[in-house]
Amino acid sequence: MRPAASSPRTRIIFLGILALLWLGLIQARLIELQVVRHPELAQRAQRQQQRTLEVTPKRGVITDRQGRELAVSIGVDSVFAVPGEVADPALAARRLGPALNLDETALEDRLRSTRSFVWVKRKLDAAEAERVRALNLAGLHFQREHKRFYPKRELAAHVLGFVGLDENGLGGLEYSLDSLIRGRPRRLVITADGRRRWFQRSDQVEGEGASVVLTLDESIQYIAERQLAAAIQRTQAASGTIIVQDPRTGEILALANWPTFNPNNAAAVPPERRVNRGVTLAYEPGSTFKVVTVAAVLEEGLTRPTEVVDCQQGSIVVAGHRIRDHKPFGLLSVREILYHSSDVGAIKLGLRLGDDKMYEHIRRWRFGQATGIELPAESPGLLRPAGRWSRISIGAISMGQEVAVTPLQLAAATSAIANGGLWVRPRLVREILRGQERETPTAPPAERIIPVEVAEELRRMLAGVVTQGTGLEAQPEGYSAAGKTGTAEKIDSSGRYSRTDFIASFTGFAPLDDPAVTVVVVLDTPRGKLYHGGEVAAPVFREVTRQVLTYLNVPRDRPVAPSRAPHFERADVQDLLPGQFELAAWPESSGPESGRPAPEAALKAVPAVEKSSRSKEREGVTAAVAPEAERLPVGSIVLVNDDTVAVPGLMGLSLRAAAEACSRRGLEPILVGSGVVVGQSPVAGTRLPRGSRVRVELRPAVPSAPTRPM
Repeated sequence: MRPAASSPRTRIIFLGILALLWLGLIQARLIELQVVRHPELAQRAQRQQQRTLEVTPKRGVITDRQGRELAVSIGVDSVFAVPGEVADPALAARRLGPALNLDETALEDRLRSTRSFVWVKRKLDAAEAERVRALNLAGLHFQREHKRFYPKRELAAHVLGFVGLDENGLGGLEYSLDSLIRGRPRRLVITADGRRRWFQRSDQVEGEGASVVLTLDESIQYIAERQLAAAIQRTQAASGTIIVQDPRTGEILALANWPTFNPNNAAAVPPERRVNRGVTLAYEPGSTFKVVTVAAVLEEGLTRPTEVVDCQQGSIVVAGHRIRDHKPFGLLSVREILYHSSDVGAIKLGLRLGDDKMYEHIRRWRFGQATGIELPAESPGLLRPAGRWSRISIGAISMGQEVAVTPLQLAAATSAIANGGLWVRPRLVREILRGQERETPTAPPAERIIPVEVAEELRRMLAGVVTQGTGLEAQPEGYSAAGKTGTAEKIDSSGRYSRTDFIASFTGFAPLDDPAVTVVVVLDTPRGKLYHGGEVAAPVFREVTRQVLTYLNVPRDRPVAPSRAPHFERADVQDLLPGQFELAAWPESSGPESGRPAPEAALKAVPAVEKSSRSKEREGVTAAVAPEAERLPVGSIVLVNDDTVAVPGLMGLSLRAAAEACSRRGLEPILVGSGVVVGQSPVAGTRLPRGSRVRVELRPAVPSAPTRPM
């Protein structure tokens, strides 16, 4: 039989059931996509369409104790590309590469990226930003970022440190206080369509970092750095350090190192130039350590200042090793042992203590452990436990060998003598500013390390070192002082003490009765006939101490000698600025007999005429200073680059605003002082080649005289 044909009604019902099933499946899929998996798919879409970038945060300002800015953040341009909007990546790379000094091949690969956003170059200088804008290329966009700027350049560079491209601290206080100073970065959210074309950008608010007030004084830091640079040039030492500290509070007023660097371009110098030797250089202190030996035997009652010790004509045998003095001393009192820095005398006093007692006293002075200053990578020095000493160690350590200290540890120890026997932790941070709130970090309490009477006796002994001992060259004019010289032999490549390489040092304080400053000078490997601490480091102590005490208005406690003949110095041509100088005026009496420069050697202003590459002469706007023998002939032409910019008007601007105004035009500001701009050279409107320096003088809104730190 033939099967019965399905009726139209049956077919309609069947088709209806299929349609319902199909609609049910679609609805289930929609529910899965839009309800069940909605959070997951939304995140995936966001990742594909949006790119979130962190724009460098605005770091807090770092100032000295007088409020003078040492590190600020200024606004600069960064350029990025949206690859989907770049029509011809090859052409864009050929035009962008030379303008930004970038490799064209690598740049083209970046512009062909499938990503919705790529950085082209960050933190452009003014000239680069101007060149990119002039190209007017589609797909390129500018983003404002912050860039760290150090207006005083090399000043306190090792203390301040430096930052990386992302404004993260990489050295000095910028590193150790990074979480405090850095702030919260701004977030840039870019949304692109399926063809990677950017159609929306939004910003999230940033949070500025806290500002920090340091204990440093810009003027004292400048004094220390200037004197250190002069000492390095005079002695040809490989490196050096000067530390100036307030012995009562532990505040570091200056910490200078050589060689130095410009933190605005820290990546351009070798890493060894960025080393803060004041806290990381551990060296054998030599005779400066004899103070610890004498203090220990005095406190233990094993001697008295007037006791006479036989120094055996400068020779002693310890554990089978003969040690010779730098001079053949005979009978010396304990005071004279320190005055004349007798090794044999110090060894004989140290032998009375024994290993355990000597180690105990050294630890009490905090040697062999970090001071806890706010700087990174501080060295604890080197002090082996007494149980690991050899039979000769007690003799070597008594005169400053087989133990290593840092200049900062030596400064803290000297301050303990100056303030009556209290060890005060050195510190650099005076205040932390968060908006309108001021926070003063709490310092640990001072710790007594020697009795008051021992500290007073040491003070008198160290004063004798300056007035009648090895530190005669350390006596500052108009002030009493106390201190100790040191000349330490360095270990050479053979592991023996070198006969040619030394570390010369001087540590001391002034004035004697009411010490205002402790000053430590360390010169590594001075060259020439003079290399002892009393010959090369003591004079530096003298000049630094005299200038710092005068700056702090500390009353003199010694008569001032009759004024000397005027002293003349040549200025370096590169340090001079246009329109700033007059003809040099020399005293009538000059020449070899007077010790003054002869008229023909005098520095004189030399007018010049500028001429552009178009050979169009115009009135000169520059001057040079040179000895008469090096003067340019009348009518000399100075060729300048046509790429000139007009000096902006800076009067009345803040330090940061002045720095940004100069930076926008490719000029380098030389900032003097702090506050608001009260003078500039050259004047506004003067045209200068890009990269030229503009001297900017600032003064605080409310004048304040420097005061002695309390």
